[in-house]
Amino acid sequence: MSQLIEVARPDDAEEIFALLQRAYAALVALDVHFTISQGNVEQVRRVIEQETVLVLRKWKRAVATVTVRFPWQQDENAPSSLPFIHWFAVDPDYKGQGFGRDIITYAEETLLKETLKAPGVYLATAIKHPWLSELYLRRGYQPFHHRTNPLGEALVFLKKEFNPPADQPIAKIA
Repeated sequence: MSQLIEVARPDDAEEIFALLQRAYAALVALDVHFTISQGNVEQVRRVIEQETVLVLRKWKRAVATVTVRFPWQQDENAPSSLPFIHWFAVDPDYKGQGFGRDIITYAEETLLKETLKAPGVYLATAIKHPWLSELYLRRGYQPFHHRTNPLGEALVFLKKEFNPPADQPIAKIA
C-alpha cells in the first residue's frame, strides 16, 4: 500500500516537527502566527505522548498530519467540551493532491464519529489565514468563539456537529 494513515509514535517527533515547520513557514511569511511555528521537537514529542497525532504517509514519507485533543486533555479555558483538532499540516511538496482532505476526513469520520462516537469536533484558525476558514466552512464547520493566541494572532473557533438535532422526530411513540 502506498498511502496509509497511522497514529504517530514518539520516535516520529522529528519528522512531524519538520513537516509542521515546512507547512507553517509560508504562513509566517504572510504574518500569520500559530504557536507551533515557535515550537520544538520535544514539544511535538510530548503532544504525541499525550494526544492523538495522526500522520498520513505516502511511500513511508509523512506528507500530512493532524492532532486530536480529547475533552479530558483540555484545560479549563477550552471553549468547548468536544474533541479539538489542531496542528493540521500538509507538506508543501504534496499540497493540492488531496492528502489534507484525506487526513481530516479520517480524523472526523473514522476516529471521532465512527470509532469514538463523538457528537462533533472543533478547531481554530487565524482569522486572517488566506484560505482555511473558507475550507472549514465548506466542510460543515460553523464559527462559535473568538480568542487571541499567545503570539497576538486573532483566532476564530469553528465547530462541526456530526449528528445535528433533527427538526422533526423520526417516529412517534403511541
